[in-house]
Amino acid sequence: MANGRIQAEVIFPVEFYDVDSMRIVWHGNYVKYMEKARCALLDKIGFGYLEMEKNGTSFPVVDVKLKYVASLHFGETVRAVAELIEYENCIRIQYKLYNNESGILTTKAESTQMAVDMATGETQFVCPRIFIERVEKMQGGQE
Repeated sequence: MANGRIQAEVIFPVEFYDVDSMRIVWHGNYVKYMEKARCALLDKIGFGYLEMEKNGTSFPVVDVKLKYVASLHFGETVRAVAELIEYENCIRIQYKLYNNESGILTTKAESTQMAVDMATGETQFVCPRIFIERVEKMQGGQE
C-alpha cells in the first residue's frame, strides 16, 4: 500500500500476438494489460470477479482513460501497477505501465466500474458492503 491505498502489480512479457507489423504493442492491447493488473488488485482485496458473481454483483467498466507516454515492443517485459483510488460509490483504479527492463513509464490510465445487481440489472450507486469492508480491513481502518 502506498499512502493508505491498495496496490497490486503484475509482470509479463509483450507477446508477439499483441504487436503490430512494427513490433509495437497495438494501442488496444493496453486495455488488456490494465485488466491483468486490475484482476491482481481485486484478487488481493479478496473480491475478484468470481467473488463478485457469488455476491450477486457485476462491475462493468463504465469509463476508461489512457495516456500513451512511450511504446512497448515485442521482447520487452511489462510491469503493470494498479492502485485503488475510490471504492465506496464505484471502483476507480489508476494504472501505470512500465517497461520493466528500463523502468520507463509507458502508459498512465484510469478505469471506473459501477456495481450492478445481477438479479435486477439495476445500477447500484454504492459498492456492496462486503467489498467496502474488505478494502477497509486491508487499509487497517484508515480513510
